[in-house]
Amino acid sequence: MCDLHDPSDHDHAVRTGDGLSRRRIMQMLGAAGIATTAMAATADPAMAAASDEAAGLAAADAAAYTAPGGLAQDSDAKRTALGWLDRNASRITGLNDEIWEHAELSLREWNSSLAEAEFLRKAGFDVRFGTAGFPTAFTATYTRGKGGPVIGFSGEYDALPGLSQNKGAGEHDPKEYVHDPFAPGYGPGHGCGHCALGAAAAAAAAAVAEASRRHKLDVTVKFFGSTAEEQLIGKTYAVSQGVYDGLDAFLDWHPSTGNATGWGTSNAMTAVTFTFLGVAGHGGTPLGNKSALDAAVMMATMSEFLREESMAPSARLHWVINNGGDIPNVTPEIAEISYYVREGSVARVTSLLDKVIAVSEAAATASRTSVRHRITSACWNQLPSKAFAELMYDNMRQIGPPAHSADAQRLARELQSSLGLPESGLHDKVSPLTPPNPVFLGGGSTDVADISWQVPTVSMGAALAPVGSKMHTWSTASCAGSAPGHAAIRAAASYLAATAVDLLVKPELLAGIKEEFRKRTEGLTWKTALPEGYEPPMYEPPAWFLKKTGQSWPPENITWPPRRIISKEKFSSLGPALEPQV
Repeated sequence: MCDLHDPSDHDHAVRTGDGLSRRRIMQMLGAAGIATTAMAATADPAMAAASDEAAGLAAADAAAYTAPGGLAQDSDAKRTALGWLDRNASRITGLNDEIWEHAELSLREWNSSLAEAEFLRKAGFDVRFGTAGFPTAFTATYTRGKGGPVIGFSGEYDALPGLSQNKGAGEHDPKEYVHDPFAPGYGPGHGCGHCALGAAAAAAAAAVAEASRRHKLDVTVKFFGSTAEEQLIGKTYAVSQGVYDGLDAFLDWHPSTGNATGWGTSNAMTAVTFTFLGVAGHGGTPLGNKSALDAAVMMATMSEFLREESMAPSARLHWVINNGGDIPNVTPEIAEISYYVREGSVARVTSLLDKVIAVSEAAATASRTSVRHRITSACWNQLPSKAFAELMYDNMRQIGPPAHSADAQRLARELQSSLGLPESGLHDKVSPLTPPNPVFLGGGSTDVADISWQVPTVSMGAALAPVGSKMHTWSTASCAGSAPGHAAIRAAASYLAATAVDLLVKPELLAGIKEEFRKRTEGLTWKTALPEGYEPPMYEPPAWFLKKTGQSWPPENITWPPRRIISKEKFSSLGPALEPQV
């Protein structure tokens, strides 16, 4: 999504025309070569649960499948919800623009979380900050009547580092340029569109609450403002603490390059940081120094050799050296390299992670440094819901694609030109609903996945970024704060609200969705992928934020201050001194 969560990366690949998706083409070309991988996957319980067979459904053939109609109902309650969205359109896009301007990084979304929470408070929700101990996470609840279903919505608001961009600019033009003569860079930006994600989801939750008030529909609407999605921290830990227990249905969306939903799965993932410790010394007299950076570079190099023989087509392995020293004439005493290890299930991630850890130990041995690692997050693959996706698709089909203006399409074509892509603009259709590919080829990950094992969950994407582009780019940040983002928000909020209202006015739909969930999870017990004793990373909030949200510091679930990481390594011996040559 976001990092990690882009529906176009999953099996319900977004199509940009009437042809086959990239995923389908890859499957057709490569299925024979990875048949062994496919057979191994079916033996994995978590991957098997994501298959249609687990729900007692016949594996659908893409060519023969036709999405059912008549699921989405035109009701007074739905018209009320959609009307509320229309009347409050400027407030909703205003919320997006405010969060876009803040562009706050994971775990530090002080102003962004407050803005989203205040929007919901004005809509009649009770707001409580500090969900699962995270200062910027909150739960907003609206209840009408007794005994109604509990419907959850997912909100996010964190930006990405280095993706600052002026809104509506058609070429790379950072809004915040970091001047440093030795290390220039860019400030943070909403290169994954979480400003839009949170704004549309909050608007949908408010619209459903309004429909329940006006039409006396019993319901509890719960909105979960989640921190640090880009690092897959906020929801994975919150699920392990029971935050999402008691829900009947959960609705999720993510900005994308197309308009689509589906019932494919995603990759499980573990994020891990390796810390190498050496001995500092003058670069001009390096003998006996121990370079932690050398160790990190060796690890990065050796881990690349895992790709041919240790990584299936569903696997992903990517890394960044996030601490490599400051100046060349001081041998780096501490260096850190972080990996995202992805595979089709937690068990398969563990197998690959063990190999990555072995590489770290080899690098430490070769460099005479020491190494330790800490897991910062871990999530499951997503459990799909065919029935939920079919209901969402019927609503998307009835409502139609985002109404992108001529200005929005012009910006998209300018961005495509800047990126060397065909100038086709923004996706202007709702992609057909098709079955997931029978051979899972991997892709992105999402911390919504852990929620999907607790409650039936549907995800969809709405076109915010140009066709052919990707999330996690400056071009997405340009769109997220301007016309393309505004249109995507209005469409996404409508899709979410309309689907949720159908669950209220047609309870048989919710019953069917829950029955499929029961079948998929039968005999399989979810257990968090986070390690025993895990403490989530956090930053200490400013005093004004704690006061405004009624929190105290630190929360009970972390050790504060954190334990310091200090090198105790000794200089390396060169052996006995050599006798001088005469």
